[in-house]
Order: sequence, then C-alpha cells, then structure tokens
Amino acid sequence: MLDHLSIQCADVLASAAFYDAVLAPLGGSRLLDLGPVLGYGVAPSPSFWLGPRGNDSGFAETHIAFTAADRAAVRAFFDAAVAAGAQVLYKPRVWPEYHATYYAAFVRDPDGNNVEAVCHAPE
Repeated sequence: MLDHLSIQCADVLASAAFYDAVLAPLGGSRLLDLGPVLGYGVAPSPSFWLGPRGNDSGFAETHIAFTAADRAAVRAFFDAAVAAGAQVLYKPRVWPEYHATYYAAFVRDPDGNNVEAVCHAPE
C-alpha cells in the first residue's frame, strides 16, 4: 500500500546521522542525496525520505505516497480526492525527473499533508 514516506526535519544532518545508524542493522542505507533531501531504503529504491522543514510555524507536513496498480487508479485517486474537497497540488502526469514511467498525482489532505498516488509501470 505505501510506496514511500517523507518527513520534515528541523536539522536534516542530525536526523541523517540518526537514520544512518538505526537503519543499518535493518538492512537500510542512504541511497540518494539530493541536496537538502535524502532518500533511504534497500537498494535500488528509496522508500523513506528526509527533508528540511519549510517554515517556522511548527507544522511540518508529512508526505505519504500510496502505490497505485495502474495509471487509471492514479486518476481515480485524484478524482476522488478532488470530489472530497482536497486541495490540488499536481494533477496526474508523468514525472520524468523521478524516472521515465513515474506517473503520479498530489493533493493536500484536510490536515495539510501532501498525499500522492503513484504508478511506476508504463501505460
């Protein structure tokens, strides 16, 4: 059900040191370093991400990505979210900056979290 999860950190480097240590015994490691954003998991794909907090309000959004079986399911997720009143972040589309067949849509849930449905398969 979950594809990946991202958390916001007050100090990404301190959190990275912590997760470097605690994920190693579980077989996980830092797989990607994208500047202020770090991806962890079991090779080849990160499934747990750390990023800096975007504001000083005390709220740090969580990013939750759910696996969709196909692109139609991503579109159905998006349509259901919009019908339920979700704020649209990004309509369904291919995100080639992630990989060639990464098809996803992003919305905000009622608490302000970034919720995504993603399909990794080609059309």
